[in-house]
Amino acid sequence: MNNNPKHKVMKKIFKLFIISILILIIFNASFFIYAIATDYHPPKQETISKNNYTDTIINQTFSVLTWNVGYCGLDETMDFFYDGGEKVRSTRQSTLNNLKNIINFITERDTIDFILLQEVDKFSKRSYFTNQFDSLKTKLTNYIGTFALNYNVKYIPFPLLSPLGKIKAGLATFSKIKPSLSTRYSFPGNYSMPKKLFLLDRCFLVNKYKLKNSKNLIIINTHNSAYDKGNLKQQQMQYLKKYIINEYNKGNYIIVGGDWNQLPPKFSVNNFTKLQTKNIILKNIDNNFLPDSWKWIFDRNLPTNRSLEKKYSPGKTYTTIIDFFVISPNITNIFVKTINLKFKNSDHQPIIASFKIKI
Repeated sequence: MNNNPKHKVMKKIFKLFIISILILIIFNASFFIYAIATDYHPPKQETISKNNYTDTIINQTFSVLTWNVGYCGLDETMDFFYDGGEKVRSTRQSTLNNLKNIINFITERDTIDFILLQEVDKFSKRSYFTNQFDSLKTKLTNYIGTFALNYNVKYIPFPLLSPLGKIKAGLATFSKIKPSLSTRYSFPGNYSMPKKLFLLDRCFLVNKYKLKNSKNLIIINTHNSAYDKGNLKQQQMQYLKKYIINEYNKGNYIIVGGDWNQLPPKFSVNNFTKLQTKNIILKNIDNNFLPDSWKWIFDRNLPTNRSLEKKYSPGKTYTTIIDFFVISPNITNIFVKTINLKFKNSDHQPIIASFKIKI
């Protein structure tokens, strides 16, 4: 028997090391079992609301706003670790101020008929567990609000020193007229395991409104994938294309707006500032994705999105257009304007457009 004190100490250290490794393995295995068990599995199609008694849209002209509000946590001072920055979340006070300013911006423009918002949080750690959808509903008293969940993770463990934690967020559409039907459609495709456990389950939110010619005005709120090399977006775009063309062939009128996470057709990636990073993967929607009679609507003069590698610096930060509309051939665009807020409260800027339906 070896009674050497040094040998005994080494034996204890080795034993503690093995126990520590076993505890780490058990902890990681338990966490992934929990993540898999609580993983959000939305249906392919989910009815959000159905109303048998709704108003009919009389006016042929109406306005639409689309804005990715960045969960009120990505203001001009923020960078973000996912995009090559360092920060995980803004301060509580900044987040609440951003929410207040975003709500004020929208309520001051209460003549807008339809409001499409992306990245609206409900009790997420990153936005200090505020219910942003309820805050919006409380202030937008003349609007009907619908919400489609597209991010629902119980706990995100990274970055390790400051985990993102719980995230619950989605798309919010507000309209002055009650929709006859509001439906969430899951986009096809997803990331491989285990990455899919901690990222968004992308979708688009469809609201249908009755027109006086017995057809439907269909307003679609979309938020396409960001962190992929294009494969997921291709699947999503083909799925959306099939849906909107099918609805148009029924005689309906379609407007799609939101954050596409890709450039409009024929729009230069370096239109405003030169892209100098590998952290951003941007491609154009194919020129022939839709027939020429369908129109892509955006303001070419101002960017709608900025890079989050560093805080916003005018003229230096990379900016581009990834937020816009597409309309069916039976709708005419009257005007479109990006509102230059200089990314004060979000990494995106709001776009307001006016349309007229051809009846």
